Amino acid sequence: MMKAFVGNSRNALWKMRLKTACWLLVAVLGWAASGFSQVQNFRENVSKRGTTAATFLEIGVGARALGMGSAFTAMADDPSALYWNPAGIAKLTRNGVILNHTEWIAQTRFDYLGGVFHTGRYGTIGFSLTSLTMDDMEVTTIDEPDGTGQLFNASDFAASLTYAMRLTDRFSIGLTGRVIRQIIWQMDAVGFGVDIGVHYQTPFSGLTFGATMRNFGTKMRLQGKNTLVLHDPDPSTTGNNGRIPANQQTESWPLPLTFRVGLAYQLLNSSTHRARLSLDAEHPNDNYESLHLGGEYVFRNVVAVRAGYRSMFLDQSEESITLGAGLFYPLLGNVMVHLDFAYIDFGLLDSVYKYSLGIDF
Repeated sequence: MMKAFVGNSRNALWKMRLKTACWLLVAVLGWAASGFSQVQNFRENVSKRGTTAATFLEIGVGARALGMGSAFTAMADDPSALYWNPAGIAKLTRNGVILNHTEWIAQTRFDYLGGVFHTGRYGTIGFSLTSLTMDDMEVTTIDEPDGTGQLFNASDFAASLTYAMRLTDRFSIGLTGRVIRQIIWQMDAVGFGVDIGVHYQTPFSGLTFGATMRNFGTKMRLQGKNTLVLHDPDPSTTGNNGRIPANQQTESWPLPLTFRVGLAYQLLNSSTHRARLSLDAEHPNDNYESLHLGGEYVFRNVVAVRAGYRSMFLDQSEESITLGAGLFYPLLGNVMVHLDFAYIDFGLLDSVYKYSLGIDF
């Protein structure tokens, strides 16, 4: 009788897990389908592209993830998970650091530093620093189109703290808090954002699920000396003070809020060969929905090759094919070094090459 009870309990548990996994799959497919229908109605809808602040937060991190078409929400198994899915760092078994440098579009430079550290039974913590910078440019005006002799520049910065923990052996959750600052000449804007992520190892062997909400936070407004003007409140009146100091009010803009869900499947998993496929569905607040697809093959845990496709079914997108490669090198016993490279096709904006260095210890 006891054996029958145990057997029935196991069957009930398996059915519950199967039902949960099916609902997750239905949710992913439903979200993707709704995105496709909206893209198909492109002419009847208006994209909100260019209506958010701090868009540098949408620049992907880690050459490994980017070489896989940015489909990394359900994988999230290296320190770049700090960006893609904060829940992913809870399942990492080692501390790690990632360094990322990119010569970005329009002669700008993108840099990222992140670190992940275990605290034992109290979970996993992480930090990251992000910057987008450019060289100085000459100030020009209508009266002096060849330059005033002054120089200006623009830059974006973000600092983040992350905490993640395993709630069960299959389910983890992560939370990131972020301070953001944008600067252009004598103006700046400050904002605060939050990322929330979940990661779930489904009952199906090799199949994982991930979901994130990124950049939920305050609006940002540029303020500073460049909004100070001398104003005449009544130009039709003579004899009054026509040079009253005033401050022009600028608009506030939201952060680039993004929702993502993803699935990843382990095709091969042996000491010689490992292969995975991943799929992400993305819903941003400043564009239409799209899909990202990627894959990775690792040989003897020494070398990896990757490929992917970004922004599938997104009309008028300059993003498309991505390619990547990686090299793993043991150093000083327990230290492992990861060197990763990614090629990203940006169409009319030319190609971008991403490089990242990872150290696990």
